[in-house]
Amino acid sequence: MTGHVYQLSANFDLPLEDLEDYLDNPDLPPEVEDLEIDRRNRMLFIKAVAADESLSKYTPTAQLKAKVEEKRIYDQDEEERQWARRNDEEDEITSELVEYASFSGDLETVLQNTAVRYPMFLLLRDIALLDVEGTLTAITADEAEDELQATRVVDGEARRAAVEVVEQSQANGNGNGNGGVDWRGNEYIN
Repeated sequence: MTGHVYQLSANFDLPLEDLEDYLDNPDLPPEVEDLEIDRRNRMLFIKAVAADESLSKYTPTAQLKAKVEEKRIYDQDEEERQWARRNDEEDEITSELVEYASFSGDLETVLQNTAVRYPMFLLLRDIALLDVEGTLTAITADEAEDELQATRVVDGEARRAAVEVVEQSQANGNGNGNGGVDWRGNEYIN
């Protein structure tokens, strides 16, 4: 099973602890034998170890890239905290710092390198399904089905999505009709 990832947009984060628990025993596609997890400063890299032995050891396999951020989580919701501030209550609000893995960006930012990219996209989609807030959208093609597929995950739930081809008008008001700039007729250029 191979495929292609043509477009990807991710904007979701989940607690790093939940991600690590999931990656302890993930359901990997057959093309991915194992995962190498590397954390460098505030970045997390999840690299595929390809099952295909014909790939050179110098071929960079696909990897997921996430930024690690700390967020303060309060026991009370925002409305209760504001009410306590307005009434000058001096009770200390309990909170804790939680590390989050933030997958945010487009195809080359979140899903790097091309060898076994589609199987790693499937892993990213499964990770997005663990999230409770955020989105993942993609246009992919599975070679077995030979057609474009749209993927949309919103707040940890797979949603219906479709690929739509839309014709756009070439006329954009620049006067030359071919969609470009008429440099020869520009009065500001000598």
